[in-house]
Amino acid sequence: MANPNFNVCHKLELLKEEGRSGEPKRQEGEEEVLSYEFQEMLESLPKERGWRTRYLYLFQGFWCQSKEIQAILSFQKHFKSLQNDVVLATIPKSGTTWLKALTYTVLNRDRFDPVSSTTDHPLLTSNPHDLVPFFEYKLYANGDVPDLSGLASPRTFATHVPFGSLKDSIEEPGVKVVYLCRNPFDTFISSWHYINNIKSEAVSPVSLEEGFDLYCRGVIGFGPFWEHMLGYWKESLRTPEKVLFLRYEDLKQDMESNLKKLASFLGVPFTEEEEQKGVVHSISDLCSFENLKKLEVNKSSKSIKNFENRHLFRKGEVSDWINYLSPPQAERLSALMDDKLGGSGLTFRYN
Repeated sequence: MANPNFNVCHKLELLKEEGRSGEPKRQEGEEEVLSYEFQEMLESLPKERGWRTRYLYLFQGFWCQSKEIQAILSFQKHFKSLQNDVVLATIPKSGTTWLKALTYTVLNRDRFDPVSSTTDHPLLTSNPHDLVPFFEYKLYANGDVPDLSGLASPRTFATHVPFGSLKDSIEEPGVKVVYLCRNPFDTFISSWHYINNIKSEAVSPVSLEEGFDLYCRGVIGFGPFWEHMLGYWKESLRTPEKVLFLRYEDLKQDMESNLKKLASFLGVPFTEEEEQKGVVHSISDLCSFENLKKLEVNKSSKSIKNFENRHLFRKGEVSDWINYLSPPQAERLSALMDDKLGGSGLTFRYN
């Protein structure tokens, strides 16, 4: 599968039109000017204090930024799935970068041998987000419509969009979805650190207390988190041949077993010869948090918008939340999870 070269062929007319009364408005903390029509639509949506930008908007039942709404509208209108497409889905800060690295390496191991490719493997010089592009942050960002005709099969993409807003775009038989889920305690702490590191200077920092309250009310990018997780969880139970549900904590505990599960789901299981050669172990090492974090491309480059890659790699630990949340906060989140996830069969490990 060739490294992607995404050429933009045109933009959504909605996002290109000029305002009907004066100049289009600019959202504080956003890079692009919004059209009058789009701004008018935004103003009709419920909104809350944003984390990285001034506001989050309740769009199609989940919270997101104005620029994400632009991209999602373009994606939903223009993306055409193909048989054998692979879509990696996560809620932010749940191991997205890790999942991209693992999936790319598994699918491309015939071209780039993880055992012998010590200097020429793409992961050594490219961030995983450059190898597996986001629908909403790369391909359809700013309302762009990319030309995907040159991509080799299986085309591999990523998204944070909840399943309810993704499903109509991936109805083609044979499309595979891999969802990686992380316990909500660590997801919150990781999100809080990351967003405060990359937020616009026009937006004040989010305190731990304020962020935690927003999180528990569901007001976080692509949240509520419980609805995001349950959407993919229920679909994985209904159509296990289409949606694979993985847990971050399980990967940390037993990477090789989960790599085998991932490869089998994607239709490229490891052969006995590969296992004897150490391919599974080599992929685990190549894609490990420790290895990715030390690479120069992940220290200095930028792969998602203008955010430095170094902010993608903080600790990658399980149970770091213990160092931040007070007992009352932990009790509140535990009770919330019991209420929202109870009876679903979706459970987590925290240490």
